[in-house]
Formats: sequence, structure tokens, C-alpha cells
Amino acid sequence: MSSTHTYISVILPLKLEWEPCYFVCGQDVAAGQRVKVQFAGKEYSGVVSATGIEPQTNPSRIKEISGIESGLEPVTEEEIALWRQVAKYYLCSVGEVYKAAYPASKISSEEKLARKASRQEERAAKEIARLEKKSGNITKRIQQRQDSLCRKHGPDVMERLKSEIIRLSEELSALQDEISAIRPGGVNAQLPESTIEHDSVKIVLSDAQQAAYTMIKEAFAQSKPVLLNGVTGSGKTEIYTSLAEDTLAKGRNVLYLVPEIAISRQLEYRLQEIFGDTLSVFHSAETAIHRREVASVTRSGKPYIVLGTRSALFLPHRNLGLIIVDEEHDSSYKQDSPAPRYNGRDTAVMLSGITGSSIILGSATPSLESLYNCRYGRFTEVRLTERYYKSLDSDIEIIDTNAERRKRGMSGTFSRKLIGHIEDALREGGQVMILRTRRSYSPVLQCTSCGYIPKCPHCNVSLSYHRDRDRMKCHYCGYHVQMPFVYAPDGHPYHPCPRCGNELKGLGAGTQKIEEEAAALFPDARIARLDSDTAQGRGSENSIIQGFSKGEIDILIGTQIVAKGFDFKGLTLVAVLQADTLLGAQDFRADERAVQTLEQFRGRCGRRERKGLFVIQTAQPDHPVYRQFIQDSSSTAGHAPSYTNELLEERKAFGYPPFTRIVNIIIKDKYESRADRMSAKLHQSLGNAAFGKSGMIFTPPFSPFVSKVADENIRIIRASINKDKSLSANKAVILATISSFERTEHYTGHIAVNVDPA
Repeated sequence: MSSTHTYISVILPLKLEWEPCYFVCGQDVAAGQRVKVQFAGKEYSGVVSATGIEPQTNPSRIKEISGIESGLEPVTEEEIALWRQVAKYYLCSVGEVYKAAYPASKISSEEKLARKASRQEERAAKEIARLEKKSGNITKRIQQRQDSLCRKHGPDVMERLKSEIIRLSEELSALQDEISAIRPGGVNAQLPESTIEHDSVKIVLSDAQQAAYTMIKEAFAQSKPVLLNGVTGSGKTEIYTSLAEDTLAKGRNVLYLVPEIAISRQLEYRLQEIFGDTLSVFHSAETAIHRREVASVTRSGKPYIVLGTRSALFLPHRNLGLIIVDEEHDSSYKQDSPAPRYNGRDTAVMLSGITGSSIILGSATPSLESLYNCRYGRFTEVRLTERYYKSLDSDIEIIDTNAERRKRGMSGTFSRKLIGHIEDALREGGQVMILRTRRSYSPVLQCTSCGYIPKCPHCNVSLSYHRDRDRMKCHYCGYHVQMPFVYAPDGHPYHPCPRCGNELKGLGAGTQKIEEEAAALFPDARIARLDSDTAQGRGSENSIIQGFSKGEIDILIGTQIVAKGFDFKGLTLVAVLQADTLLGAQDFRADERAVQTLEQFRGRCGRRERKGLFVIQTAQPDHPVYRQFIQDSSSTAGHAPSYTNELLEERKAFGYPPFTRIVNIIIKDKYESRADRMSAKLHQSLGNAAFGKSGMIFTPPFSPFVSKVADENIRIIRASINKDKSLSANKAVILATISSFERTEHYTGHIAVNVDPA
């Protein structure tokens, strides 16, 4: 090949163990540029990761790039560095991370925008050429008139020529203004967003907040991540916004992460008052056009603060100075599928290290992983133990539903004690929030005669009954079926069992049924429901949140969505119904998450001058989680809850995170027998690869609680890896063994790796 050929490596949006090599002929290309290439008969938009490389294959087999994507903005070194770090840690390919950061729809949108801009530039160039030609002609005519003036003419002719020169000069000036307006950066160009003024809200920190703020700044000066461990209602948001203001004042930008869209929507209004048009919002519920505009803002160099969910980490950030991770404990930060199966909190720490930005993680119930990092000096813990409005912690009451049923103290799902508390709260002008972890009307339907339970034909789970649409639905794959009605001889309508024809009745109560029961018990109350069914659209979710915030709703019933990060000043009573479902998960994190959910939900009420009441309805009142929760809640403020220390010691004894790393190797197959056979063979291969290497333990393949989803049978091999110097090498052994197994067994596309499963 000619010496003018330059060999480059390219990152493609594919699961590849290598970065393909191409050559460029007679063109300059740099790392980060986007190029069009052919791979396996298809054209892809890739990112140049290195130039001037030595090819590792026969040069005659190396293809030339199809072209340089001149209209697309290049990818920065920091972006590529983050992709590589995420891929290495989460045992996936760099191409899979690139695909998550720049999905095909985003690239297509960028290409359309680039083509549109190119057409506009061509039209502008033609128009400028036309106007400049016209301007030249006018200049020539002015010169001719001036030459005529130099010759002797009568007074009338002189006056007429002078007037014409003035008119032509004015026309020339107007043409020059028109040309200037067409050129990029002309007089009609939009001013940078940072110049748009707004009436900002002054943030005033309390003494406790100011002390915490000072400690945070000291930790930032030492380049250490900060864990802000602040009780609910302590004003963590005010500290975040003060830090953000400082960062923007220094000319650097801010990324503000929240775990769920619902939280971002309430927070958006508060931040808008402070930051005005400097604020951009980025999450999956926003339109593709809006997300593209946000990406343009982050790339433009203008000052910005982006409020977003975990996907905002992969925006093309420039000059990032601060990352805020609110509610850092929340499991919603973890992506389970597809790859990269990353945790937004931990990836934010990676991004902080790459960009040199400060990072603060905040929570009233920090994860054990973050507390572990504080204990061993990786993070600095800053505690905020005083509520902003000096309000007292809510009282806690546990109601034994089994005992209440024995003495006929239950009315459907509600105990009579709880009904009395709700009536008192409403009478005093307060608001009530009720948590139920299951949506739908009934989680399960069962035949009263033969015991049949309708199940999803594609998953091994029961179908949930949604009364509002009169259908059964699978909450795993989305399958649904309408429910037929028949009438009994007495005229009573019912849903017939498909096996014997007798009546199907609901077992348990979801949020829909609780809403119905509450409407019957409190007919004068204004009641609303907030779950993933009612939160389908931005408008409906916003109206519910805003309505409750303004006092237009008396009772709000919802799933865990209502327990996260909201601040409602009129809320005086919160209650958890059928709380035992919080403890039923088959997971070593079940107790930790139960306490986190209870504390987060408890913190929603009594946030102003009134003391709140927190009611837990349970069939297991003596469960250690409830006893420990009450004990810790009544302990002296400022001391670490004892359950944290107990759980950490328990995790250490059993070799669970954060003292080890867990890697789930997931096998999915349409055929159950093949799933069993291949998972057993893979387990053997992993055991052989780990033989003689310390620090790795593999469980035999097991079926998860839901072992079939969307017609695919699931088996899991769990690897427990010691956190020592061999951690990275051991993870690499796992990835290499899986890759080799896929090739030798021709089993590609069935195995996924989930590092640090939620």
C-alpha cells in the first residue's frame, strides 16, 4: 500500500473483543473523529480510537473507511476514557458502551442535523455571493458618480449626483448588514444562554448546613469524594445548589443525577427558580429532539447544569466541575439490561476521576458500599443530623394485622387503628400518603373452586389483575389479556375460571384496590394514585405531584415512587400497608433495602412545624428489621444506626459485598434442557479456569425466583471474588473463559455478565 495510507483503530457499536483496523488514504484523521466504515457487510458510524497504528493483520485484508463524518462533532478523549473504564469494570466491550452513549437513533439524528446545517451553509454561501456581487456593483456605481463630480458640472447636476451617492451608500450599508446577519455569529445569532437573565432565588444555609458545606469544600480541596449522610428534611438540596452555584461561578459545569424521572420532575421546578435557562433536563421521557439539544448545550462550552438520570453520564460533557448523585443508595441507578450493566453512582465516581471534577453522593440512608468506602478512607463522610425546619422525627406505630383480624379490627386492607389516624389527620387539615409496593388491583387471581391461578404463557409468574382496564397483565414481559364477564343465576357478574368456569377472585391488594377501598372509607377526601400505571405520561404524573404539593389532594396512594425525595409541607401521616413484601425478596440486600425504604418513606412527613406519624401494618411485628428500625429511629441523632454496623459485620462473615465483588453470569435459552446443560458445562469451564487461582468461588447454576421471562429460561452462576490485588485479573479470567466457551460451544448470544448486581 502507498505510504500515504494511515492505519486507524475504530470503535464500533458492536460486542467485539477487539477494535477493527481500517486505513485512510490522503486525508487527515484524528482520534475521536467519527467515520463511516463497512463491517460484516453493513455500514456503521464508528469512532476513531487511535491513529498511526501497526496493523495486527495482513494489510491486504484491511479495508478503507467509507468516509469521514465531517458534520458530526468528534468524541473527546475523556468520553473514550470513560467508555474503556466502564467496559473493563463491567466486563463488556467498549463498543457496547459506545452504543449506549451514542445509540443509532442519536447518530441518525445528528447526521440529519449535520446534513441540514450543510444545506443551510450552501444556501447562505450562495446568498452571500449574490449580495456581495450586488454590493460590488453599487460600489462601482458610487465610484463612477464620484468621478463625475470631479469633472465640472452645473450646480443642479452636482446636487443630484450627491443625493444618488448618499442613497447608494445607504443601500450598500444595508447590504453589508444583511451579509453580516447571514454569516455564522452574525448580528441575528442567538445570544449564549448564560447571558439570559432570570430572577434567581437566594439560598440561605442554616448553621448546620453551613458547617457541612465547609467540610465538603475541605474534602473537595483534597480531591476526595464526599458522602453527605443527612437525615430526611435536613436540606441536602440546598447544599447541592450552593455547591452548584459556586461551580458555575468559577466557569465550570454541573451534572446533577437523580435515580428516577419522577424525582427529577419535582426537582426541576426548584432548580429552575435558581438557575433559570442554565438548567437542562435529560432523561428517557424527554423527546429525542430535546435530548439532542441538551447534548448540543453540553458540547457547546456554554455554562450548564444538567439534571438527569444515569444516562446523562454519557453526555459529551465539557469542563465538568461538579457531579451530584442524589439518593445514592437507590437501586434504580443500576442498569440490568442491556450491556453495559453499570451502576450510575459508581460510574459517576469514574467520571469524576477522569474529568478531575468534584463529586458528592447524598442520602438519608446511605448504601453499605458507600459507608464501607468512608470507613476505609476512600470517601469523606459528612453528617447532617439536624432538620432544616427544626421539626421533630415522626412517631412510629406498628400495627399487627394478624392480631387485628382476630379481634375484627380490619376493614379490608386497612386496620381500624389506621382508619382512625387517617380521619384525625384529615380533620386537622393534614395530608396522608400510603405506600403499597404492588401496583394493579390484585397481584394474583385464583379460582374459588379448583384453585387455578392464571399465569403468563411467556414467564413463570402469575398475571396481575388491572380493574381499570379489566385485564390481566404480566409485569415482566408486558403480555396482557382481556377478562371476560359472565353472570351468575342471581345476576352477579364475575370473571370465570378458564378451567372449571367458577369465579376467579383476587388475592392481596394492589394500589388500585387500595384506592378503591380508601374512596369507600373516606368519601369526602380527594384521593389520587401514583404508580407506574398512572405515571405513563409527563402531564399526568406532574399534575398528581403538583396537586398533592399544593394541597389539592388529601390522600396519595402509591408504590415506592412516592417514597423518594419528595418534599410535601402538608404531609402529616404516612402508612405502609402489607409491609412484609419489603422483606420477601430472596436477596442478601433485602433487610438493608427494607430499612432504607422505611426510613425514606418516614422522612416524607413532619418536615415542617408539625410532628408526623408513621404507621407500619405488618403480619410480622417482631421481625428484627422493624425492631431495629424503631430502636435506631429513637437513638441519639448523629450516631450511625446500629443496623449498619450489624449488617456490615454480617456481610463480612458471609463474604458478601462490600467486602467482596459479586458477578452474576446469566444464561438465557429458549429450551430449558439446553439452559441446564450449557450452564453446567460453563460452570465446569469456570471452575477449571479458576483452578489454582485464589479469591474466586463459583456457585453451581441455580434458577432465580422468576426463572422464565419472555420465553427464555434463566440460569445464574454467581461468582464471589475477593477485593484484593488479583481482583481485576480474576474478572478478566471470567470474561476470557466465557468468550472461549461461546466460541467453542457455538453458544453466542445466550450469556450475559452482571457485575455488582442490584
